[in-house]
Amino acid sequence: MTDWIVVPDRVDRGLADVLPSLLSAMGTAGFADTLDLPKCRNAAVLLVDGLGWNLLHEYAADAPFLAGLATGAPLTVGFPTTTSTSITSLGTGRRSGEHGVVGYSFAEPSGGLLHPLSWATHGTVDDAAGKRRSLLEAWPPERAQPGRTVAQQAVDAGVDFRLATPPEFRDTGLTRAALRGGDFRGVLAMGDLGTELVTAVESSERTLCYGYHGQLDMMGHVYGPGSLPWRLQLAQVDRLVASMAERLADDAVLAVVADHGMVGLDPGSLLDADTEPALRDGVRLIGGEVRARHVYAEPGAVEDVRAAWQETVGSDGVVVSGERAIEEGWFGPVVDEAVLPRIGDVLAVMGSGAGVARTEVEPGESRLLGQHGSLTADEQFVPLLVIGG
Repeated sequence: MTDWIVVPDRVDRGLADVLPSLLSAMGTAGFADTLDLPKCRNAAVLLVDGLGWNLLHEYAADAPFLAGLATGAPLTVGFPTTTSTSITSLGTGRRSGEHGVVGYSFAEPSGGLLHPLSWATHGTVDDAAGKRRSLLEAWPPERAQPGRTVAQQAVDAGVDFRLATPPEFRDTGLTRAALRGGDFRGVLAMGDLGTELVTAVESSERTLCYGYHGQLDMMGHVYGPGSLPWRLQLAQVDRLVASMAERLADDAVLAVVADHGMVGLDPGSLLDADTEPALRDGVRLIGGEVRARHVYAEPGAVEDVRAAWQETVGSDGVVVSGERAIEEGWFGPVVDEAVLPRIGDVLAVMGSGAGVARTEVEPGESRLLGQHGSLTADEQFVPLLVIGG
């Protein structure tokens, strides 16, 4: 295995450990603090989508408050390094091999691909034209991810667990899979997001509030990580957290984390799985995203598909069988039997600034300047910034 591959930690210091550790630090029975967080009465966690550990350090001048907190070791987010997988890891306290949301898109029981952010079909030209078919009834999130979420466990233990996320996230498939059981508080912008977090920890009841900020990731995708729009957005996040810290209750903790980092790509230099015959021969489905692809082979064609993808990808990435990826721990130390069919027969993860686009069925995604999903340090490592306690 090449030296740029960062396999997620098998135990402790991962994104999945954040909420259980906070609940333990609050004195909640049944949870373990594997991150050595300060004791507190109430806690809040802000997830800044796309805030990678390396990016924070590279652009520390734009985020002096956040960078000043980044003195410890980073977290690993798991694999793939993508929002739907990471939020489910955070919300369930388990790695992707257990919770089963194994990518930006992956195989679902009826033979197609699930796009968990929309909980709808993915991977056809009709999908690209906006005609995705909802799978909320055919494959409900509670069936796809049947384990109890951290929010459900916390509520059972007497904790007021709140969700401060955009209103459109209410009752989505991903929210149901990852965060069901929480008290939903829709927020519109940084102002009410910060307000929900700082007022939650002032409650006389034991309270844990999760908040989500998504615009930094958007700026990175559209303009590239490190671009001026991205840097100005990072500066706004820095000011938000600093202002929240000034208002934080004395006996509360605020933790700032992220779901993945990001790398910049040149769309003109990408491989295209929709037009390259070698990447289609013997292939039934292609899931995942530009930086990390699940490839599902026709019966008996796995080794031929793996060889063809490796030859085409060359030194720009690593191509392995799904079995090897599981053995190497990419999906965590445990992969449930129900999750096995969701993992590609072949997996392709890309190094440096490379990628495998799908220009016909993913035209929008294929044009993005910033991407993530792979196992580089830039994508895998994220901060755990702790204030208070």
